[in-house]
Amino acid sequence: MTDEAAARPEPVRASRFGLSGKLLLLTILFVMIAEVLIYVPSVASFRVNWLRDHLEVAKTAALVLEASPNGMVPDPLAKKILGSIGARAVAMKIGDTHYMLQPSDAPLPPIADVFDMRHVGTFMAVVDAFKTMLSDKHEVMRVVGPAPMGGEYIELVMDERPLRTAMLRDSADILLGSLLISAVTAALVYLALHYLFVRPMRRVTDNMMAFRADPENSDRVIVPSVRADEIGTAERELAAMQTELASMLHQKNRLAALGLAVSKINHDLRNLLSSAQLFSDRLAKLPDPTVQRFAPKLMQALERAIAFCQSTLSYGRLQEPPPERRPIPLEPLVEEVHETLNLGPDAPIRWISAVERGLTVEADYDQLFRILLNLARNAVQAMESRASPDPGRDQIRITGRREGAVVVIEVSDTGPGFSEKAQAHLFEAFQGSTRTGGTGLGLAIAAELVRAHGGDIRLVEGTIGATLRLTIPDRAVELSAHRGARAHG
Repeated sequence: MTDEAAARPEPVRASRFGLSGKLLLLTILFVMIAEVLIYVPSVASFRVNWLRDHLEVAKTAALVLEASPNGMVPDPLAKKILGSIGARAVAMKIGDTHYMLQPSDAPLPPIADVFDMRHVGTFMAVVDAFKTMLSDKHEVMRVVGPAPMGGEYIELVMDERPLRTAMLRDSADILLGSLLISAVTAALVYLALHYLFVRPMRRVTDNMMAFRADPENSDRVIVPSVRADEIGTAERELAAMQTELASMLHQKNRLAALGLAVSKINHDLRNLLSSAQLFSDRLAKLPDPTVQRFAPKLMQALERAIAFCQSTLSYGRLQEPPPERRPIPLEPLVEEVHETLNLGPDAPIRWISAVERGLTVEADYDQLFRILLNLARNAVQAMESRASPDPGRDQIRITGRREGAVVVIEVSDTGPGFSEKAQAHLFEAFQGSTRTGGTGLGLAIAAELVRAHGGDIRLVEGTIGATLRLTIPDRAVELSAHRGARAHG
């Protein structure tokens, strides 16, 4: 096991009591809370209705009492009437007359509670309901209500136990109904949430865990659904992020492999170049004018090649040396790039230099040479990829001008240009190549070196072939502000 694998934290496994279980519990809890909120007023309403129903029956008994001679009812009839309504006594007041229906041999026990049904408040109805239902004593209560035939009031004296029994029975019915409703509602809500949210989220989390285990495997990239809600958006964004990450890791691995290969051949290549440098030193001593003319350039090219080999590993480690900037004339540097590409008068590609006379740029000479050489070489390779070269058509133009404190250099060609896919990753390694077998490192190196100078490089649209414009400021100035000043000018 490698150190990296050992240091990688173990993935956290999802608990069995996951989102589905929590949703189920919360659904049951909220449904039960709703049922409790329904039960409290229901039981109070049941008690009020139960008492009013008994008062209505008592009114009938009171009418019998009023119709009897002298307001007197025989004890057997009184017991029968009171037994039918479950009361100990019924009293009614009409005007100044009081009527009382009560067996003479059954004295009234002490009254524990008095409930006036003529004025029933919601809060007190709830309090009285629970007071009655939770009491375990066999107490007697008096219920007062409106009397019939314009009477002042009617009173009903009765035991609380029948009311308590009825209320407990009703509560049990409500409880069973609540449990049934809660179970059905919770099941429906759970299934709806499970299929609409939990399963898609579980799919996303499982995919994230699988992708984390092997992020370079493109088969692990999630396939987004056609949902148009937030979960569908999350799936699409996750798929895009995983695709970009997998591609990035693939590129990093290729760069790592490239760096390893370069590190292996770097020593031998430098030895070969050093041997070639020794031969060039001997050639420089020959009296031939042609040799004397080209030997210094050959030696300079070999020295630069050795320096490039030395700096290749730095690029692989993303450690380009900072530029050593100084004022340099641009025309001779462009001409050296021309000679390095060996584009003579008989070459199938025409070279055009349109640099302002005497233009100087504050830059690192070798790095600016590498920038222009990479851009020009890419242009040459793009035009050489055509089946039939045409010197009248194929050309490379390099222009240079000063715009205030910024030097603008453009490298243009009349080649096939960049495809849309290449433009999307133009300055990324292994992405911006327009030819088969190309690595795209040239543009990536050029962009890195330009940015190291505080400059900018971009593709100019709407031109024949491809035009790359790079800007190098003489000092640390904001290029966006410079462009804004040009626009207003």
